[in-house]
Amino acid sequence: MAWLIAGLGNPGPQYAATRHNIGFLVTDELARRTGSRLARHKRAHALAAEAKLGLPGANASVVLAEPQSFMNASGGPVKALMQFYGVEVAQLIVVHDELDIAFDAIRVKRGGGDGGHNGLKSIRQALGTGDFLRVRAGIGRPPGRQDPADFVLSPFGSGERAQVPLLVDRAADAVESLVFNGLAATQNAFNADPPA
Repeated sequence: MAWLIAGLGNPGPQYAATRHNIGFLVTDELARRTGSRLARHKRAHALAAEAKLGLPGANASVVLAEPQSFMNASGGPVKALMQFYGVEVAQLIVVHDELDIAFDAIRVKRGGGDGGHNGLKSIRQALGTGDFLRVRAGIGRPPGRQDPADFVLSPFGSGERAQVPLLVDRAADAVESLVFNGLAATQNAFNADPPA
């Protein structure tokens, strides 16, 4: 059975470099690694690509996806892709930004609430469950009294930009680890702060 790897974000060039689009960046990195190209899906409002993750002879079938319905309506495209490809909830990995994790840290888990994240909320509502795998890329809390909604839609700060490719790379590694090594081993490897 194929895995569905859904990176969350907002479509459009005005959102491309924002914190909320870290999921898209990770999906793009996985597409680069697999030599695949995301294209408009015929049944779901999403960009998607069928790919083989891993090495020849030791690979897994995956569908890489980026819902194009805006963050707060991500659930519809994710559900449509799961139905189209026959993916069970246990084979769904959602990659998203996380305010409650320090910038540059990764956390992996299965299930849980949505923590105010509209993309997760939409997926939980569409599927009737939140019991899917999540790769959470930390973006940290907004400084001072900045509204979190404004913060997630703003670009990474000048001091963060150099670290973003490393964060994206580690998150993509965590996705691969989930597919090949399972949840417990991936948590042991990634649920700690990166080395200084």
